Amino acid sequence: MEAVRKRKSPPLGKRPWTPEDESYLTEKWGYASVPAIAKKLNRTENAVVVRAQRLGLGAVLMAGGYVTLNQLLATVTGRERGNTYQRKSWVENRGLPVHRKKVNRCSFSVVYLEEFWEWAEHNRSFLDFSKMEPLALGREPAWVTEQRKKDCRACAIQRKDPWTADEDSRLKMLLSQHKYTWAELSEMLYRTTGAIQHRCRDLGIKERPVKADNHGKSAAWTESDFAVLADGIRHGDSYMAIGQALSKSEKAVRSKVYTVYLTESADKVREYMGDGPWGAGAPELKVKQAVHLSATRTEVRKQLSYLAGLLRKRANDLGYDPYWQRFMCQHWDNFGGCSAGCANCDDCTEFRRIRPQYCARCGGTFYERKENRFCGACRTARKKKAQRHWCRVNHS
Repeated sequence: MEAVRKRKSPPLGKRPWTPEDESYLTEKWGYASVPAIAKKLNRTENAVVVRAQRLGLGAVLMAGGYVTLNQLLATVTGRERGNTYQRKSWVENRGLPVHRKKVNRCSFSVVYLEEFWEWAEHNRSFLDFSKMEPLALGREPAWVTEQRKKDCRACAIQRKDPWTADEDSRLKMLLSQHKYTWAELSEMLYRTTGAIQHRCRDLGIKERPVKADNHGKSAAWTESDFAVLADGIRHGDSYMAIGQALSKSEKAVRSKVYTVYLTESADKVREYMGDGPWGAGAPELKVKQAVHLSATRTEVRKQLSYLAGLLRKRANDLGYDPYWQRFMCQHWDNFGGCSAGCANCDDCTEFRRIRPQYCARCGGTFYERKENRFCGACRTARKKKAQRHWCRVNHS
C-alpha cells in the first residue's frame, strides 16, 4: 500500500476566515495589539489589518474604550494646542492614569475612559466642564451634568480670559477711590480676588482694597455657615458661589478653608472631609504652620519660649558654656570632636583660634571654621536672589 500522504495546510494568507476568527478579531480589535491578534489567530499582521478594514472596524486607536491623551486634553479644555502645562499638571501632579499603546512601530499615550471618569470625580473642582461639550467622550456619569451647570454658573461670575486695557484702567480707578472691598471689586470686575491681587502686583499698583469689617456678630462664622461650606465643597461648588451663599468674600472662604485643612484645593479638602462634618479629617499642624496661622500663633510662640527656657536651663545644668575654649578652636568639630586628638580642652596645647574672615559682599567680619567668601547672611541673600531670578526667567 502506498503511504498515506499528509495534506499540507494552506499558507497563512490563503486560509479562509471563519466566523470564530472574525468574532475574536472584532472583540479584541483596539484592545489587543495587532501582533498579539495575529499570533493568536496564526495569521500575518497584514492579513489581520486587511480583514479589520473589510469588517469596518476602523483604526486601532479609535476602536477601544480609550482615547489618546492629546484628544482628551483637547476635548476637556477646548484647546487644540498648548497642552504641555495640562499634561504635567494632570499626569505628574494629580496622577491621571496614562497607558502606552503600541500600533505597528508607533507608541501612543492613551487614557481609558472608565479610569478617566473615576479620576475626574476626585478632581471635579480642578477641572472645568463648562468648556467640554456634552457627550464628547461618549456616555457620561450622572454627576457630570450637574457639575457642568455649576461650572457654567461659576464662569458667569468669574471671568478667566486675559485682562484688557479697559479693565486695567477701571481697576486703577476703583482702587484710587479707597472705598471698595475685595468682595465688591470681585463682583464689579467679574474676577476672583486672587486674579485681582495678581493683576495689582503685575501692574505695580500700590493701592489695595479697603479691609472688610470682620468684627461683630454678622462677621462671625456660625455652625450653619460651616455646614453650608462643607456641603458646597462636597458637591463641587466654587468658592465664589459658596461666598455668595454665605454673604462673605471668596478670600474669607479660602482663608477659613486653609486655616483648618492647610490647603485651598477643594478636591483635597473633600478627600480629607469625606462624609463627616466640617473639620473632620483635618491634618495636624506643624510648628512652622502653626506659627504663621493667626489662630494658633500666640499659643505656639508661648510654648516655644517655654521650650527655649527649659533647654537653656538644661544646658546650664550640664555645664555647657558657649565661651568654652573648644567653641573658639579651629580643631574642634561638633560631630567629629577634636581633630588634633586631644581629650581635655583645658590642658590642650594645640589650641588654635578660629581665623576671622571677611565677606566679599558686605565687607563684614565673620568667624567660621570652613573657608567661605561670603558670610552666612549674604549666602542666604544670594540664594534668594538667584531663586527670584529663576522665577522671573521661567515666568513662575
